[in-house]
Parts: sequence; structure tokens; C-alpha cells
Amino acid sequence: MGFLGPLGTHSEAAAIYLKGMVPEKYELVSCANIYEAIHQVEQGQLDSCLVPVENSIEGSINITLDTLAGSDNLQVVRELIWHVHNNLMMRSDTGEDVPVKRILSHSQPLSQCREFIRCNYPLAEQEAVASTAMAAKLVAEAEPTDGWAAICTRRGGELNGLKLVAENIEDLPNNSTRFYQLIRRDSKENTDYGQPEKSLIICQIDGKDAGRLCEILTELADRQVNLTRIESRPARTGLGEYIFFLDVEMPEHRWQLEEALAGIRQRSIWLRQPGEFPTINADN
Repeated sequence: MGFLGPLGTHSEAAAIYLKGMVPEKYELVSCANIYEAIHQVEQGQLDSCLVPVENSIEGSINITLDTLAGSDNLQVVRELIWHVHNNLMMRSDTGEDVPVKRILSHSQPLSQCREFIRCNYPLAEQEAVASTAMAAKLVAEAEPTDGWAAICTRRGGELNGLKLVAENIEDLPNNSTRFYQLIRRDSKENTDYGQPEKSLIICQIDGKDAGRLCEILTELADRQVNLTRIESRPARTGLGEYIFFLDVEMPEHRWQLEEALAGIRQRSIWLRQPGEFPTINADN
């Protein structure tokens, strides 16, 4: 199972947690970026991957959505809700008199800790890097007198010999990230992934037709299929043309969802349903 590396990222922590919760015996594989993790699943080089799709503070992870929209070969089999905790860490040999001059992290944790940084380190420069683990690695390679610090997981910092300066520095205590576990649709693994609780629907509609989005939402509402999230992304086919991502709860009866899907398909240029899946809410 692939995840966004290197070792010590939030994605690795989530993957370790999921590995311990499910019956399958996964070997975890670090990937350079989210696209590589998904692409290796499409190519059959990985059995599955765990990739972030949305953060409760910073919103959607566009590369995950765009890749799902562009593929017929991917299936969502699980959703994991991971509670994000960020820590500020520095080299263990940094003296107490050395101020924090530069803070490195992935762009999302920098945004998630914006108020903490403003209140405690208003003069520190901020630098976005590929991952929280990369931030920890760069801080470990800097001179202890440089005043570099990383916002990272505790494991990511400890793997690079960093010390904890401040823990749980996220601005909001309910900071969470949703992950999707993806497999190939033609996977031959005979696995019971659990009772489906949600479904993902992806469709492109003709925005020139007035009320078309309303008609699609009505297809769900008329059959009492609860919509929990809607997101739009450019279709890349022209200005004003969009793809919609709809998260819905599985209704009491399957026919309700099947009839809603049939109605939405009639009103869409194209439609994909990448999966019906259970949700795991981590207790981290």
C-alpha cells in the first residue's frame, strides 16, 4: 500500500494506523508524491494506496480529485478520517538562545498553524516544501545556529534527530484529513472491505443549461439520498465547464441510489461512481 512519503509524514502515520485496523497484510511503500502513489496503483505496481482527499481547514486535495476524475480504473474501497496534530521541532543541539528564524513545512500545515506562527514567531520566514518529513530532514541538515524549525509529525522529527519545541500547534483542535484507499477496479483480491456507508459520484454537466445542477441535486433529494459534500473542479475542456464531486450517504434501500444515479446520468455529459465504501474514524 503506497502513501505520500518520505517516512514520517501524516500520510505514513495514517497508513500505519489503517494497516493495524484491517485484515489485509500490507507492506507500506513510500511514494514521492500523491500522483505517483495513484499512478502506481493504476499500473498494477501497487495493490492499493492511501491518499489525502480533503482537509477540514484547508479544503480539497486537488491532485487526488483530478486524478480520480480522469480515470476509469480506480475504485475507492475505504475512507479514513485522520485527526491531524502538528508539532514544531528543531535540531536537538540548538541552543536555548537561538531564535526561530525560518519555519519549514508542507503548505497545508503552514496554513493550519498560521495563527500560532503569527502569535509566537511573527518575524520567522516561512518556506513550503514537499512534505512535513522533508521539512524535518532539511532542518536536521541545517546548522544549529541557523534557527530553522519544522512543523511535522513527532515521528518525522524524531527520525531526523529533532527535539520537540511545541506540540499540537494546529489553530483548530478539530483539524482532520480524509483519506481514500484506492485499488484498481479489476483487482483480483477477494477482500471484504466492510459495509458501505458512503458513495462517491463524479459527473460533468452542461453549465449552459439553466438549473442543471439543481436537477441533479433534486434526483438525490427526491429519493432521500443524503448529500454530505459537493465540490467542483474545472473540466479542462473550456472556461465555465466543471466537474462535480458528490459524496452521498448510502440510503436505506439500494434502489434509491440506483434510481438517483440513473437520473443524474441522463442529465450529465458523463458520470463515474468510483466506489461505495465504509468510513473509519481514527481514534488517534
